[in-house]
Amino acid sequence: MMIQDIIKEQLASTLNKLYNTTLTAQDIAIEQTSEDFEGDFTFVVFPYLKTSRKNPEHTALEIGNELSVQTEIFSTFNVVKGFLNLVIKDEFWLNFIAQSANTRNFGFALPNSAEAVLVEYSSPNTNKPLHLGHIRNNLLGFSVAEILKANGHKVFTCNLVNDRGIHICKSMLAWMRYGNGETPQSSELKGDHLVGKYYVIFDKHYKQEIAALIEQGLSEEEAKKKAPIMLEAQDLLLKWEQNHHETIAVWKMMNEWVYAGFEKTYAKLGVQFDKYYYESNTYLLGKEIVQEGLNNKVFYQKDDQSVWIDLSAEGLDQKLVLRGDGTSVYITQDLGTAELKFADFNCNRSIYVVGNEQDYHFKVLQKIAQRLGKSYADGIFHLSYGMVELPEGKMKSREGTVVDADDLIADMEETAAETTKALGKMDGENEADLQTLYHTIGMGALKYFLLKVDPKKKMMFNPAESIDFQGNTGPFIQYTHARIKSILRNAGTIESLTFATDKVQLSAIEKRLLIKLYQYPLAVKEAGKDMSPGIICNYVFELAKAYSSFYHDHQVLNEQNADQRAFRLLTCKLTAQVIHSGFKLLGITVPEKM
Repeated sequence: MMIQDIIKEQLASTLNKLYNTTLTAQDIAIEQTSEDFEGDFTFVVFPYLKTSRKNPEHTALEIGNELSVQTEIFSTFNVVKGFLNLVIKDEFWLNFIAQSANTRNFGFALPNSAEAVLVEYSSPNTNKPLHLGHIRNNLLGFSVAEILKANGHKVFTCNLVNDRGIHICKSMLAWMRYGNGETPQSSELKGDHLVGKYYVIFDKHYKQEIAALIEQGLSEEEAKKKAPIMLEAQDLLLKWEQNHHETIAVWKMMNEWVYAGFEKTYAKLGVQFDKYYYESNTYLLGKEIVQEGLNNKVFYQKDDQSVWIDLSAEGLDQKLVLRGDGTSVYITQDLGTAELKFADFNCNRSIYVVGNEQDYHFKVLQKIAQRLGKSYADGIFHLSYGMVELPEGKMKSREGTVVDADDLIADMEETAAETTKALGKMDGENEADLQTLYHTIGMGALKYFLLKVDPKKKMMFNPAESIDFQGNTGPFIQYTHARIKSILRNAGTIESLTFATDKVQLSAIEKRLLIKLYQYPLAVKEAGKDMSPGIICNYVFELAKAYSSFYHDHQVLNEQNADQRAFRLLTCKLTAQVIHSGFKLLGITVPEKM
């Protein structure tokens, strides 16, 4: 049981005894004492004045005195108006560090979930390379999966690849028209970059045709529908659905180019998946589910043969689930994918990491699954996140104004190299180790910057700010870890270190650091409950700050008291372990030297 839970139980028992209440630990709220006052945890008595029928100071004193009789965990307490500040005995914190410094997976829950949790993330389109928005998706999905594992859940990950549809046909058509047989090998371009190039080319010609039709007197809306290149792309989609041999051959070839490119980017990002799903497979099952819904009168058909569902009773609207020409829409394949995922993983909880522009879509998906009576319907959860924007505005793939993922990763590594060289602390290291370090710092900066913001909020990306070695950044925390590892290397063997608790004096700064370390399991639990890596980011940053204060004010290696030195070395060891552990949940590597 955590010390906070013990205190809450003791407070509930005390209040019940003093004031004849029937409180439980769940009714009690405590908080960490402000650094301006003496204490470890603070209990606010104002909500209980009606029951005590005494003023705030008298009530707090009465509760504090009774607590001191009931339990031995407090060394003293003090009262500031209606705030009861409780001081935990140093022995408790010293025993904590002695027991936890060598604990494997400190802060993680034991496996406790019999049901599988499936996290679907990435979900790229095969008509363009991954960009900055995809990076946030991938990092968020990977981190949430790791955090859920740390909370004891059985977690699987999957990637639904959007490998079919009109947008894919646009890239295919542009390549067929203007590509002259260009390949990744002949162009020396990554396959996903090559295919993305033709998506931009399609949009260029499409706009030219729209402009020409508008000059002929058509409205913009009519011109968009009647542009020859768009009509040809729509015809290509019909050919694909009809399994036209030449169309399928081009589709397979270009998709293979993209997959090879994606894998290289995923490797740089450090993400992976237990299973891939492809919409070119799942849409067929989706069509079967639509037919099932028609047979059961969940769906209805219009005169043009299109299939719909009326969700107005649920506060939504009428939703198309199959076009009149028999081609599927996004919801069609999502129904098929949901069915496949449940069959493969028996996942009654399925998390979709998708941007907030799809909020309505996932409400519809869940309502349809519920109408169809699917057992997994209630477990559908959309982990909605805000878009990543640039100072100049939104990114647009078709206009070629995106921040390419590969280019961004390379830029972050280059910036990390420049910053490291300027500091001069890694002079003399071999080049291979330096390149690994630059990647570690660059990716640490990028990942931390994107993950520290609450997922629901949109964010502005600032590469220069992200790689600062000071402040709330990944490199600052990585540097703190490297500094600790340097101390531990210089200390020699510390595995067998012990200390006598009665011979160690705890300073206020040391106690703050120990309390912050003690709170790691709570941060992991809260991050799992909220599915927010930002909670881990904030915790590890606060821990790094607490350690920096400790490092600034206390000797470690030169401490003459052997017990004090052993205690401080074990504190250093656990701090490094927790930074490593917390950053691993974020997908960030911490260097041994920096």
